[in-house]
Amino acid sequence: MGDGADIPMPDTATPGLRMPSLAEAVPVWGRIAALSFGGPAGQIAVMHRILVEERRWISEGRFLHALNFCTLLPGPEAQQLATYVGWLMHGTRGGLVAGGLFVLPGLVAIMALSWIYALSGNVGVVAGLFFGLKAAVLAVVAEAVLRIGRRALKSAPMVALAAASFVALFLFDLPFPAVVLAAGFFGYLGGRAGLPQFRVGGGHGATGTAKAGPYLLGDAALPQEREAPARTLLTAAIWGALWLLPVAAIVGLVGSGEVFGQIALFFSKMAMVTFGGAYAVLAYVAQQAVGHFGWLRPGEMLDGLGMAETTPGPLIMVTQFVGFLAAFRNPGGLPPLLAGTLGGLLTTWVTFAPCFLWIFVGAPYVERLRGDRALAGALSAITAAVVGVILNLAVWFALHTLFARLEPVAFGPIRLDLPVLASLDPWALLLALGALVAVFRFKAGVIPTLAACSAAGILLHLAGLAG
Repeated sequence: MGDGADIPMPDTATPGLRMPSLAEAVPVWGRIAALSFGGPAGQIAVMHRILVEERRWISEGRFLHALNFCTLLPGPEAQQLATYVGWLMHGTRGGLVAGGLFVLPGLVAIMALSWIYALSGNVGVVAGLFFGLKAAVLAVVAEAVLRIGRRALKSAPMVALAAASFVALFLFDLPFPAVVLAAGFFGYLGGRAGLPQFRVGGGHGATGTAKAGPYLLGDAALPQEREAPARTLLTAAIWGALWLLPVAAIVGLVGSGEVFGQIALFFSKMAMVTFGGAYAVLAYVAQQAVGHFGWLRPGEMLDGLGMAETTPGPLIMVTQFVGFLAAFRNPGGLPPLLAGTLGGLLTTWVTFAPCFLWIFVGAPYVERLRGDRALAGALSAITAAVVGVILNLAVWFALHTLFARLEPVAFGPIRLDLPVLASLDPWALLLALGALVAVFRFKAGVIPTLAACSAAGILLHLAGLAG
């Protein structure tokens, strides 16, 4: 499981450049967690800025390789990416710190807002704060698309894969796994053929060159924990038990028909099929939570999504809101707020415990395969496809933020939601434009932009104009 004793060294020795201790890394992971607004696009952008550009803890190629692997896994890719990088730097303990801190702010925020929601039926002035935050998040996501796109799309085939990915998702509503697998297949063929366009960096050489300076974890640095069958089996057994034994105990204690048993089983299943992140599975979760289990009323899923989109942490944290309301409304013999709290915490546990399992078991083997030409081609192609995925999410988010109504339309195989222009929210548009100007023209930081827009949203709410 790793004791953190052997710290990997940078592959370029430079005076004054050293690997931080785990204690020194904790504040940085806390900062990343506090800034992880905007869904996976914004979260990955924040991590890239801090880990690659500011701290220079990990090279561009290493970051993209980790992102590629996490994209293929079920669950929230941004949280798993943080876990992966923490594992690279400080072993299992580092992965636990990085991945755990990434979830913590969202867990606390969603829990607090769930209490308010359950007690009052709405979030009052907090709705105004959400309104402003959504506008600011649009700017964060737009910057993420450009930032990651500039680094991943270094050749014509990569640009074509990103465009095809966006079209497949936005216009044809194809399944995310099919899009990623198709991109990986083309990349595998290109990498196996030795085509430079399918290398990470698109044949223009690795980013983060000597001119940019060295990285603590450059392309040649070894991870602290290496692959070993015995270690793999032990890790799988420990994390499998941590995930599934509580589920078995709860089902055995209360039965699968009671709300806590339903939560444990349903969200454990979700943890294994949430390929493509939160958006790919939210429709199914909403359908089951509203139509099958009757946990939520129609429209409440969007309220929960609004909470998750505008608080730190993975968007899949919306499931905590679902679990909270499920147990709050079916408390059995417990006080409703206690039952809701336990339901929300149970949901979060069975959602994220598997994420650590996937990383700690798979990452050592993925690291060993970094030099495989065909695999590198497949993963670089997947990165290009992910740019299209993020762009699709950005457009989806913008449409749902700026317009109150969307109408589904179909033209043969094309399926999309078109905005009703008359439902445009002018205040949301004004705040979004202001956030875009602040981020792109004046290079404002994420926190000042979020703070200014949230304050403006609260003022608009108090004036009766928004929220």
